[in-house]
Amino acid sequence: MTTDYDKMVTDARDELFDCVKKRRFNNTELDLVYRAYALAEEAHRPQRRKSGEPYILHPIAVAMIVANEIGLGAEPICAALLHDVVEDTDHTVKEIREMFGDDVATLVNVVTKKKKKHYETSLQVDNYKQMLQSIHYDIRALLIKLADRLHNMRTLKSMLPHKQLKIASETDYFYAPLANRLGLYQIKTELENLSFRYRQPNEYDEVKGYITRYVEEHAAAAEAWMGPIREVLALRGIHATVVCEPRSAYSIWAKMQEDSISLSEVEHIRIVHINYDNWRELEMNEKEMALLIYSLITNIYSEKPSSMNSYLDVPKDNNYRSLHCKLMGNEGRWMEVHIASTEMREVSNHGCLIGRERNVERWLDNFRRVLKELADQGKNGGFMEDVRSTFYEDDIYVFTPQGKMVVLPKGSTAIDFAFEIHNKVGEQMKFAVINDKLCSVKTVLQKGDRVRIGTDDTPSIDASWLDHVITYKAKAGIRRFLHKNPVKMGDLVLCPKCKPIFGDEVIGFRLPDGRIEVHQCHCRQAISMAAEAGDSIEKAVDMREFEQMSFPVQFHVESVNKNQLLLTIVSLVSQKMGLSLGNLHSTIEDDIVSTDFEVFVHSHNDISQLKNALTALPHVYGLRTQF
Repeated sequence: MTTDYDKMVTDARDELFDCVKKRRFNNTELDLVYRAYALAEEAHRPQRRKSGEPYILHPIAVAMIVANEIGLGAEPICAALLHDVVEDTDHTVKEIREMFGDDVATLVNVVTKKKKKHYETSLQVDNYKQMLQSIHYDIRALLIKLADRLHNMRTLKSMLPHKQLKIASETDYFYAPLANRLGLYQIKTELENLSFRYRQPNEYDEVKGYITRYVEEHAAAAEAWMGPIREVLALRGIHATVVCEPRSAYSIWAKMQEDSISLSEVEHIRIVHINYDNWRELEMNEKEMALLIYSLITNIYSEKPSSMNSYLDVPKDNNYRSLHCKLMGNEGRWMEVHIASTEMREVSNHGCLIGRERNVERWLDNFRRVLKELADQGKNGGFMEDVRSTFYEDDIYVFTPQGKMVVLPKGSTAIDFAFEIHNKVGEQMKFAVINDKLCSVKTVLQKGDRVRIGTDDTPSIDASWLDHVITYKAKAGIRRFLHKNPVKMGDLVLCPKCKPIFGDEVIGFRLPDGRIEVHQCHCRQAISMAAEAGDSIEKAVDMREFEQMSFPVQFHVESVNKNQLLLTIVSLVSQKMGLSLGNLHSTIEDDIVSTDFEVFVHSHNDISQLKNALTALPHVYGLRTQF
């Protein structure tokens, strides 16, 4: 085995050196990388990873990502090789500075985790702070950390399940969104998928398996559909690749959650990418070529009305540019098409490295400003939530009835406004009056709105409010209220937001009073808790004590109007399955019946049995559930 490991190290080292040589570094830069490897290999020689492999394979892999997938220079490659030397061995930053210079030493210092005795808040939060502060001088430190996280996720299989949950939650909570905002689409997508795989393995396997089967079954039809597009582009002298690629498992799962639909109801499992590269030769600009291609392909296939969406003139904040549309496929389903130049595609994968003069650079400037504001506020326990809720969105200005201006992040609701005024106003709010119009508290505010909050003396907060707030102040106020009124059973406390039931994939957190708070693995609050305080994750959670509790589930049934259908549903739920029926509402239009009802279940087995029984009814054609 030792001989095998020696060969693995030698092969990995040689691959890295070959990659570095292809980058055409000068002799001084090559020597710097060689010396950095020598020190890293010597320092990590006694160490092994959880898999049993030599530890040096990890810094080599991180350096490969930095060199090959991100494309940074010699100094960041050296820092990647040395990123764990100070943290895990007796070597110091001072030694690194003496041997490799200030640039390498500073990068290593930023990515080195603090010793535990120096933590201000928690291990994870302090590490986040340290990394984010690196933006003040050099974004390369963040990119090295992203490379480090990417390799850790690629090799997460060797970790214990509770460690997998902790690291995967951190990735979903912090690293994947960061990669997205920096315009690193490929890294962002891989981090999302790997996080999904380890947080919810059963759902991941289901979605991944469905994608694989779908692509195989429809491969021939996709090729036949793309053929006429390739032909018409070639006739016009346009050099373009036309490929059909599946969407990521995570993006499909996220769509299911957003729209409360089943896997079979998800549209656009695949995306057709048209990437062109000879627009200069044809004496056109990128936009003109994209619009020409759009015109040509919509002459071949029918376009879904109002489906065209252009990011050509106004890129997304992460510098993404493309033209999107939906065309009718040869199987009677809409095909999503993305049209972009090869340069646009490259920028979407390396946004912060290629297009920093555009949106990403402005975003970074705003990031620096927000971090300074947070630092000026002093220490607090909500640093990461403050960053996430304030810095990813633009500001809007709204007003109280007295004309006082309130600044909120774009996307804020009346709930955010109420908590910004005062916690008591947020806890007691019942409705909002926006521009003299009565509105729901969940209404999204627009710039210049005049807002009045209607309250009641009795505090009343619904857990669903957490899905309709942006600001940390509102989130913290809602959570404080919900934690004062939890669902309890023995030593376990159920999350009032995600409401886990027996049979769910769950994660537990040890509370200061010794009880365990239980969440579904995909619960955003759980991901946040795991990302900020992963050491509190409980290794094993027994949900059997909740088996006899009942939980509300919303059912939506689409059916053809037939006599006694409602009676059949009531009988099925109440008599046959012995479950309690809540609210029931039905509407009829052109003989199509839409029925919504609430059922109180004990486990996922109840849900599955009821879904099977409903879909077996002869006149039922659609079924959705929502927790």
